[in-house]
Amino acid sequence: MTEKTAPRSALGILATATARHTPGRDDEAPLPRLPGFVESSFSPLAYEVGSRCLTQQPGDGSRTAVALASLMGDTTTADLASRRVISGQVHNPLLFMQATANSILGYLSREFGITGQTFSLSTLDDPLAELLAMADLLLEDPGLDRVLVLGVELGAQPGGESGGDPGGDSGGGRGGAAAPRERVAAAYRELAADSGRPTPPPSAHADLAAAVLLGRAGTGAPVSVRPAEPHATDATAAAGHPGSLQGLFDLAGAHRRLLRDGGGHRLVTDPAARRGPTAFLLTADTKAPMPNAPAGRNETRTHAHQ
Repeated sequence: MTEKTAPRSALGILATATARHTPGRDDEAPLPRLPGFVESSFSPLAYEVGSRCLTQQPGDGSRTAVALASLMGDTTTADLASRRVISGQVHNPLLFMQATANSILGYLSREFGITGQTFSLSTLDDPLAELLAMADLLLEDPGLDRVLVLGVELGAQPGGESGGDPGGDSGGGRGGAAAPRERVAAAYRELAADSGRPTPPPSAHADLAAAVLLGRAGTGAPVSVRPAEPHATDATAAAGHPGSLQGLFDLAGAHRRLLRDGGGHRLVTDPAARRGPTAFLLTADTKAPMPNAPAGRNETRTHAHQ
């Protein structure tokens, strides 16, 4: 399949949120403790960013859909469940890693009264482009007004000697050991070798999550995003590792700047993807209320670099 995955029309950005968690960082806010979710920071991170978007912009849950992207899913739970089986321990039903993504979407939906469709997907390419295309398709349904898209990526680097999990233990667990982190890093290296893309850099040891609440453009959203034609120079940007969330983080950062300053922003993501670089234009709606939004800002651009 060579056709690019991108939205066909403009989408309105209603809210964005990002979160990361690393071991030994006292300056990071603790993640929420969620009943029924243990050991891993995957679900607490997804809930943190999703709930922040839905709290900032409350809406009709019956007209809201949710989509979550994660290349490998809940690797902490998968590794722990595997080690328990190998060591002959009794299987813990809470360590059902195949259902983690759907379970946290169900929990989030129950908390916020969402009854629209929920989806989980995995991609080697840019999750941002995949999620925007999914939202664009879902919003063709006249019964939907909003789509919450999320991405979660657990760190691939080893923890410290104490076995600290980059996701921290504030999600209800004790954190992962160094060995599980090494195995995740090895899986990333194998995926990178097969795809010709870089492995996560040594600094990519944090557990990451980002969320964007999207609606139809022109319905009160202060910032819109639409597909743009890539430039020839876009292919020279630094490539992201398989499934990198950098595009989602860049989108959230651009959204915050446009709310503050107005103007426009060119966002280029994932130049090493099989389909080539994907470009988006973010534009602030001067008719929508935006605090401290002077006119006349020049367009800027950014590239995914994680």
